[in-house]
Formats: sequence, C-alpha cells, structure tokens
Amino acid sequence: MTMKLYAHPFSSYCQKVLIALYENATPFEWRMLAPDSPQAVAELEALWPLKRFPVLVDDGRTLAEASIIIEHLDLQHPGSVRLLPADARAALEVRFMDRFFDNYVSTPQQKIVFDSLRPAAQRDRHGVGDARTMLETAYRWLDQAMAGRKWAAGDAFSLADCAAAPALFYADWSHRIDEGFENVHAYRQRLLARPSFARAVDEARPYRPLFPLGAPERD
Repeated sequence: MTMKLYAHPFSSYCQKVLIALYENATPFEWRMLAPDSPQAVAELEALWPLKRFPVLVDDGRTLAEASIIIEHLDLQHPGSVRLLPADARAALEVRFMDRFFDNYVSTPQQKIVFDSLRPAAQRDRHGVGDARTMLETAYRWLDQAMAGRKWAAGDAFSLADCAAAPALFYADWSHRIDEGFENVHAYRQRLLARPSFARAVDEARPYRPLFPLGAPERD
C-alpha cells in the first residue's frame, strides 16, 4: 500500500519530510493541503485533530511530526541514505542538531513570519525582537559548530540536514544571515545544491507570493 503524505510544498516542515523521501526515492501519494482541496483537509482533520502537518499514513498507521516521520521512514523504508546512524552515540548528535534547527532556527523564524500576518495593532514587537536575537545567537553558534563539518552532524547527510535545509532557507529570508558567518552560508549553499532539497525548493516556487515578508530573488 502506497504511503500518503498530507502536506503543502511551501511548508518548511513538509519540506523536511520531502527531503527524506526524495533522498531514497521512496514512493508516496501526495495529499495536497490547500483551500481548493477540501477533501484532503477533511481527511487530515480526521486523522490528526490538531490539523498540523505534515502527516504520513503508512499501512494504516498515522504519524505526525516531521522528525518522527523521518525516523519511521528510516526504520520501515530504509534506502541507501540512512538518516539515523546505527551507532547510538552518533544518533544522539544527529537528534540534537535536528532539535537545534527546529527549536532555535525554525521556531523564531516562524515567530517573525506569523507576527507579520497580524494586524499592526496586534503585533508583538518585543517577541519579534527576542526571535531575532535568538536567530543571531543560533547563527553564531552554528558558524562555530560547522567549522570542519560538511553536514550538520559530520560527514554523512542525515535527519539533521533534513531539518537544517528549510530552516536556514527561510530564516535567511526572514532575518538575514550575516555575511561574516561564512560557515553557515557555505553550509546553506551545500544544502541548496543537494538534489533532494533542490527538488523541494523548485516544487515550492509557485507559492512564493504567499511569503508575507516578500520572497527574495536570490534563491
């Protein structure tokens, strides 16, 4: 039975899962979540009442949260690219970096975006300031962490890089990565050149007008 992925191509967390699927050419059925696809939206709500996505349905099992979905894929549908190391200590580093990108890059980045969607009188200037400060701190830490590394957790592409790619992609749109953070910029370019992420970026191009801060042309 073909897996079903409930997702939207412009969503960073959906892209995170798409990268994992594309890395190993894992077959799946798109269930596009959009206003003109009410059936897919209704199916998502029935599967996961919180209505957060992506959601994967595999052989009758419903999985939510991008990191969990990717770990499931690595266990149940392994390919030539293993996204979690077999060594438990090495896997801890991968999981740590995965949480770093979700919590300290994606979360503050989304705070900036969501705040921009509010009416001007309801915007949280203090919260956005804190989000920008967190991103600056995260960029600085990551620049040091990536010294001598090709991928987020070492030499092998992993779950952590699936998280990093959309996180850094959109974060640089929302709060520019300082040119002085050369290791971060070089890593972001390696991610953009990775065929799995390049495909996800291309699939999302038609939706760039949805980005409320204005999508730059540089990517």
